[in-house]
Amino acid sequence: MSELQLGDVAPEFSLVGTGDRSYALGEFVGRPVVLAFYPDDFSPVCTTQLRAYSASIDDFTELGAVMLGISPQSLDSHESFKDRLGIRFPLLSDRERVVAKAYGVLGPLGFYRRSVFVLDRELRIVYRHVSRAGLTFRSSDELLRAVHQALE
Repeated sequence: MSELQLGDVAPEFSLVGTGDRSYALGEFVGRPVVLAFYPDDFSPVCTTQLRAYSASIDDFTELGAVMLGISPQSLDSHESFKDRLGIRFPLLSDRERVVAKAYGVLGPLGFYRRSVFVLDRELRIVYRHVSRAGLTFRSSDELLRAVHQALE
C-alpha cells in the first residue's frame, strides 16, 4: 500500500480495546479522531506520551474529539497499563499489526513507529506524523491545533 497522505480517507478498522469492547473507526464519523500509535505498553517514552495525552483529554473532549491509543500488545497488557497509569482514553490491541500496516507505521522487523494521525469529521487525514526513531512524541498542544484544523 502506498503511504497515506493528507486528505486521504483513513483506513477502516475494528479492534478490541480496553473497556471490554471493540472499536470500529466508522463509529466516530462526525467527530475528529486522534489515533496515537505507540510501540509498547510500559516503555519509558510511551508511558510519558500516554500520560501527557491523558492529562489533556478534557481539552480534546471539549472539542468533540476522540483519542484512541493503538499498539500491538495484548488486551490484558493494555488493561494493566491503563489502570496503573490512569490513562483516560481507550487502548486498542493490534496484535496482528493489520492496522499498523494499513497506516504505514511499521518499521524494520515489524516494530511499531511512534505515529499520530488526526482525522476530520469525515475521517480524512488532516495531520500525520510518523516517527523514524520514536524517541520523542508530538505534544498535546500540537495535536489540539490539528483537531482545531479538523473542525474548520
